[in-house]
Amino acid sequence: MKLYNTKTMKKEEFIPLEDNKVKIYACGPTVYNYFHIGNARPFIVFDVLRRYLEYKGYEVIYVQNFTDIDDKIINRANEEKTTSEEIAKKYIEEYFIDAHNLGIKDATFYPKATENIAEIIAFISELIEKSLAYQSGNDVYYRTTNFPNYGKLSKQPMEELQSGARVDVTEGKENPMDFALWKGAKPDEPSWDSPWGKGRPGWHIECSAMSRRYLGKTIDIHTGGQDLIFPHHENEIAQSEGANGCEYVRYWLHNGFINVDSTKMSKSLGNFFTVREAAEVYGYENIRMFMLMSHYRSPINYSGEILIQAKSALERIKTAKSSLEFILTNGSDKIRESEKAFIDNLTDYKQRFNKAMDDDLNTADAIAVIFELVRESNIIIAELNPSKAFAKATLDKLIELTDILGLLYADTEEKSLDDEVKALIEARNTARAEKNWQEADTIRDKLNQMGITLEDTPQGVKWSRD
Repeated sequence: MKLYNTKTMKKEEFIPLEDNKVKIYACGPTVYNYFHIGNARPFIVFDVLRRYLEYKGYEVIYVQNFTDIDDKIINRANEEKTTSEEIAKKYIEEYFIDAHNLGIKDATFYPKATENIAEIIAFISELIEKSLAYQSGNDVYYRTTNFPNYGKLSKQPMEELQSGARVDVTEGKENPMDFALWKGAKPDEPSWDSPWGKGRPGWHIECSAMSRRYLGKTIDIHTGGQDLIFPHHENEIAQSEGANGCEYVRYWLHNGFINVDSTKMSKSLGNFFTVREAAEVYGYENIRMFMLMSHYRSPINYSGEILIQAKSALERIKTAKSSLEFILTNGSDKIRESEKAFIDNLTDYKQRFNKAMDDDLNTADAIAVIFELVRESNIIIAELNPSKAFAKATLDKLIELTDILGLLYADTEEKSLDDEVKALIEARNTARAEKNWQEADTIRDKLNQMGITLEDTPQGVKWSRD
C-alpha cells in the first residue's frame, strides 16, 4: 500500500512501526458549532483509511481529539449567556449525531484539551527546559528560532514564513513567528493553575500532548485538511520533535479543499453549510458518497447538482443489492455455466478494488470497480433466471467492498409488509393469473399511493418502499 506523504511530497510504501498495529492521530473539531461540510471530508475519508487498514488485518488505534477550550467556544458561550463547558458538551453530543449518521466509526479515544491540562503543562515545561519555549508575563511562547527545521512540512524557510504568513505580532514575543503554548488568564474566561500563572493552553500544544499520551512519541499517520499544514501541523512537529528528540509522524496525510458552487466556502459569502443543514436536503448517506467519488487529495466542488448525482449513483448500488437479496430468496436452485464463470471472476473485482485502494486510497477508482460489478451482475439478472448461488456470491462480494468504504450503512429498509399490503399483492397476483388486467392495474395504483412499488420479475413480484 502506498500513501502520499506531505512531508516527502511523494507516494511511499506504507510500513507501520509495528507489524500488526497502526497508530493514527486525526485532528478533530473545535466544538462551538455543528461541523461543516469542509470538516466532514477528513472525517469521512480518513474513516475509510481506518476501515481499509482494519480490512487488511491491522489493529488500528485511532485517536481524534476535541478542542473544547478556544476563543470561538468562549465567544459562543458569551453570546448564549452560558459556560464554555456547556457549549463544548452540547456540540460534542451534536458531533456524534452527525458523525454516526455519516457512517463514521467511533475513534478508539476521544481526548479533550480540558481533560489533559496536566499533560499539557508537563509538555510545556519540557520545552522551557530545552530553551524551546519562554515565559512572557503569564503567557508562554514557542521559540521557533531554536528549532532549526521549522517549516519543513510546509516546505518554506523561516524567512519566507516570516514575510509571507499572516502572523500575530503580539507584544511580548521574541519573534513574530513564535506561537502561544499557554495563554494567561483574562477576566471571566476559563483558566487553570500553572507554573506561569492562571491560564489555558494554546491550540497547537494540545495535539502534541495528547498524541504522546495516547499513542507514544512517534506515530504512524497524522491526518487533517490541507489548511492545517501551516501553522497547526508545522507547530505540532516543532513541539513534539523538540520535546521528544525523535521523529513525530512518519506519514502526513492531508485532504483537498471543498469549494461551494465553484467558490471557496466562506461565511462572509453566505455559502457556508453545516453537515446538518446539507443532510436535511440531500441525506447523510449521499454526502458520504459524494466525498468518496473523488480522490481525497483533489479539490472537490459541492453543489446541489453533484449531490443529486451522488444520490443517483448510490441508488444504483442499493437497487443491485435489493435485487440480489430478492433472488437469494426466490431464485433458481440450478446454477448455469455462465453464472459459474461470473462467480469465479469475483476475485478479480476484489483484486482491482484493492489495487485502487492501495494506490493512495483511490476511492474514486474503487467505486468504479463496484459499479462494474453492479453492471455485470445486472446483465445476468436481466438475461437469465439467476440462481441463489449466484445471488449469494455476488451479494457477499458487493457487501464486502461497500463495507470497506462505509457505503450502504443506512440501508435498513423495512423488509416486512403489513397484512393489508400482503393481501393486496396476493389479490393482484390472482387478478394477473385470471388475466383481469384492469383489476391488477387498479391494485398496483393503490399500492403506489401507499408508497409500495411493484416490479414483475422472472422470480416473482419484487416490491420496494418509496
